[in-house]
Amino acid sequence: MHLPPLNALRAFEATARLMSLSKAGDELHVTHAAISHQIKHLETWLGRKLLQKSGRGVALTTAGSEYYLAISGSLAAIAHATGNMRRDHDMRSITVGCIPSIASRWLVPALPSFQENDPALDVRIVYARAEERFDDESLDVLITMGEDLSGGRESRLLFSRRNQPVASIHYLAKRNWGVDDVPLAAADLLHDESVEGWKEWFRKAGLSAPEHIRGPIFQDFNMLATAVIAGHGIALCPVEVFRREIDRGDLVILSDVATAENQGYYVITNSWAKKPVRRFIDWFTNECRSPG
Repeated sequence: MHLPPLNALRAFEATARLMSLSKAGDELHVTHAAISHQIKHLETWLGRKLLQKSGRGVALTTAGSEYYLAISGSLAAIAHATGNMRRDHDMRSITVGCIPSIASRWLVPALPSFQENDPALDVRIVYARAEERFDDESLDVLITMGEDLSGGRESRLLFSRRNQPVASIHYLAKRNWGVDDVPLAAADLLHDESVEGWKEWFRKAGLSAPEHIRGPIFQDFNMLATAVIAGHGIALCPVEVFRREIDRGDLVILSDVATAENQGYYVITNSWAKKPVRRFIDWFTNECRSPG
């Protein structure tokens, strides 16, 4: 293949992307003069002018703009493939991003069983925000709410997000209520981020909601879970995620009416993920489907 000098190509790509010789030098850990020299070398090799002065900075010529558009995608693909290759070679560790609700209730408690079966593989767990999307440059696995339908991704369902009213038996006993006769409109309602969840539930149940829905609002779902288990009130919770607490009798379901039935929690990775990543995903999927 008749390729240009690759160091010069990298210098040009960085300069064209950042529109600065100095910033390109900082990114590539070389001097401003070295970047300028490499670009002149590339221009000589191509026989075309790629950059021109513009005020105190630089601008692309027409030829430079065309050349940058032609090479930038290819260089990004090379960098991406190289990063994956380096991380996958003799893979000794994987990085798993996980939203707090699943990490605290399912992943962290079960992790020792994975390490017992796969002791040579280190697992790094990092918190992921609910709105965070899978980024294969920083993560090997993402466990989150919602699937990733973009190309090159695989999403496997772990839990339905079906939300139903749940409460601690201690809370019901304190109010002298039975499981089948809880007046939800008069109860202490607990909220996940806003009161909208309960408003939707009352609409779906065909019940009149309180004129002013009150009760503490928890920004973090784990705080909401702690409050409902401690007997502070009634919360809308994904009953599959709380399956163990319900099976133990720590929480009881108060109604068959549910919201968010078409949503779910997923484990996401690349479609070309290596065997250690797939072993982890297979293990965790089985953990989430186990009875208790």
